[in-house]
Amino acid sequence: MALNTTISIKPFLTVNNGKKALDFYVSAFDATVKAKFELPNGKLSAELVLENASFFIGDEEPEFGNISPNVEFNSPVRLILTTQNADELFDQALKFGATAICPMTTEEDWRIGKLKDPFGHIWEIGYVI
Repeated sequence: MALNTTISIKPFLTVNNGKKALDFYVSAFDATVKAKFELPNGKLSAELVLENASFFIGDEEPEFGNISPNVEFNSPVRLILTTQNADELFDQALKFGATAICPMTTEEDWRIGKLKDPFGHIWEIGYVI
C-alpha cells in the first residue's frame, strides 16, 4: 500500500426517479451537483456534494441489480449526516417531502434526528454537542 493514500467510502443511492431525487437532495440538503450523467431512457446518475462530503444517486437499473429501497419498509442501511446545520437541514428535508422517524432531539452528547427521504433512504442528521 502506498503511503499518504486517502481512503473514502461514498454511498451510491439507487432511486426510482433520478430527476426528482436530484431536485430533492439539492433543495432539502443544500447539496451541489459535482457531476451529472444523462443515461438512456431519461435516466440519470449524479455525484452530489454536501459541505465536504459527497455521494452518488442514480436511477434504478434492474438489469444490473440496482433497485431502490421499498419506500413502505425501512432500508437496511442508514446514512449518518454530521453537520452543524442539522436542525435546518432536517426541517428542509421535511418541507421537501421527507418523513420524520424521530424528531430532532438531544441525546447525551448528540443533537440528532432521523428521517426517511421520499426515495426510501434513512438519514440520521446531527452533530456532537
